[in-house]
Amino acid sequence: MRKRNESVTVEHERAAAAAAAGAAPGPLDKGCSLRHSLRLPAAAAAAEGMKRPLGRRYGLWFRLRKLIIWLLGVYIAIPFLVKLCPAIQAKLVFLNFVRVPYFIDLKRPQDQGLNHTCNYYLQPEEDVTIGVWHTVPAALWKNARGKDQLWFEEALGSNHPVILYLHGNAGTRGGDHRVELYKVLSSLGYHVVTFDYRGWGDSIGSPSERGMTYDALHVFDWIKARSGDNPVYIWGHSLGTGVATNLVRRLCERETPPDALILESPFTNIREEARSHPFSIYRYFPGFDWFFLDPITTSGIRFANDENVKYISCSLLILHAEDDPVVPFHLGKKLYNIAATSRSFRDYKVQFVPFHTDLGYRHKYIYRSPELPRILR
Repeated sequence: MRKRNESVTVEHERAAAAAAAGAAPGPLDKGCSLRHSLRLPAAAAAAEGMKRPLGRRYGLWFRLRKLIIWLLGVYIAIPFLVKLCPAIQAKLVFLNFVRVPYFIDLKRPQDQGLNHTCNYYLQPEEDVTIGVWHTVPAALWKNARGKDQLWFEEALGSNHPVILYLHGNAGTRGGDHRVELYKVLSSLGYHVVTFDYRGWGDSIGSPSERGMTYDALHVFDWIKARSGDNPVYIWGHSLGTGVATNLVRRLCERETPPDALILESPFTNIREEARSHPFSIYRYFPGFDWFFLDPITTSGIRFANDENVKYISCSLLILHAEDDPVVPFHLGKKLYNIAATSRSFRDYKVQFVPFHTDLGYRHKYIYRSPELPRILR
């Protein structure tokens, strides 16, 4: 018994000494070491597996947070950039650099289905050239085929009224909805003369409110010199309504008013339009007027329709769709209310024609209305 205990004790002492010396484990330790070595890699693998999704989540959140901070920085920086560079805001008002549709040859209106249209180039000022389209009435379509510019100019003296169309910002005189309107007006018996302001389309020059108004005045005088006693109407759309009222106010002041003014989707003034525009994501930004609206005024852009109508003395027709997403309907209605109570219109007819939301005419499809011929008559 004593010998057995002594042998066990000696065996334990040897195992301890071997472990301390780094020797291989004895027979008793082999099983325990094996189990321990099997448990360790499994636990490590489980821990590593948990770390990976956590690492992925942390990395994704870090990148997302970085993106949010970057976007927030850009959002805050833009107002200061606009304030320091008012020319940026002017570009956003005019959008003359947006040429839609692309890849069309403005020298060839027939490519847009206008076989009875001639392309001209006029020069309102030195170093300024503007591209003009003249579409003749439907009654002259057959005679217009193959004719030169001189024939089209002489045709303005035929017994048909003339509409000078002033388009809005962005695009060119070859815009799809504009071309469709020319066709409608032509089918109703009107000459349609339209042009691209300096800086738009293939017209040469730098855009400005003064320049756009002067271009319109030059084209109007060019028409009157050829149209004789035929009625001449001014039709402005969107931003073109600002050009139209500028033009007509000047014509009335020099006592050569047009026969009527037609405003499609008009606003009151450019500041109210910019404040109400659906794309104005900064309208609730602190200091919005100072950051965004004051630079517009600094750039000499006003388009004050509400002021101009107080000095206009000719018949006025306003067309506006209730579902207009660009120029809110209430601005057109407000302009009508100002004009209707103006003393300058006391001897002239002022009419406001709304188009219900269900019709879906929005900002630029009023030409689709089957009521348009009756309204114009």
